[in-house]
Amino acid sequence: MQSNYLFVYGSLLSGFRNPAYEYITRYFEFIGPATANGTLYDLGDYPAAMPDESGRKIIGELYKIRNDHQLSYAIAQLDGYEGLSPEAGEMSDYKRALSSISCNNEQFKAWVYWFSHDIAHYPVIASGDVLEYLRSKGHF
Repeated sequence: MQSNYLFVYGSLLSGFRNPAYEYITRYFEFIGPATANGTLYDLGDYPAAMPDESGRKIIGELYKIRNDHQLSYAIAQLDGYEGLSPEAGEMSDYKRALSSISCNNEQFKAWVYWFSHDIAHYPVIASGDVLEYLRSKGHF
C-alpha cells in the first residue's frame, strides 16, 4: 500500500525550527495539525514514538506530497534523515510504516517514522506534544 501523506511529530515539526523542515516544505504541503495513536517518549536529544492502543495521542502535523512523481525521492531522503539505512553492523533506530492519522475530523493513512527499539524505560511525554513538553522544560 502507498500513501502520499506524511505525519511528523518531532524534529520535522514546523515549530521545531530544524533545518530539515525546509526540506519538508519543498516537497510537502501542510494539511493541518494531526494526531496518531501511540506514546511519545523523551530520549534526551530527541523524541521517539511507538504506536499502541494505550489511548494516548501523539500530536503532530500532516503533510501531503506536492507532486506525486516526487514521492519516492522525497521519502528516500527522509529515510536517510531518519537513519533507515544504517552502516553495516548497526540497527536502524526508526522504521517507516503506514498508520492511521486523524486530521480535521478525517482519517488518513500516512507514513510515520516509529522508533524500532524498546523504549519503555524512557520518560513518557504525557501530553503527546513535544513542543509543549520542551517549552515546559524551558528549552523553547
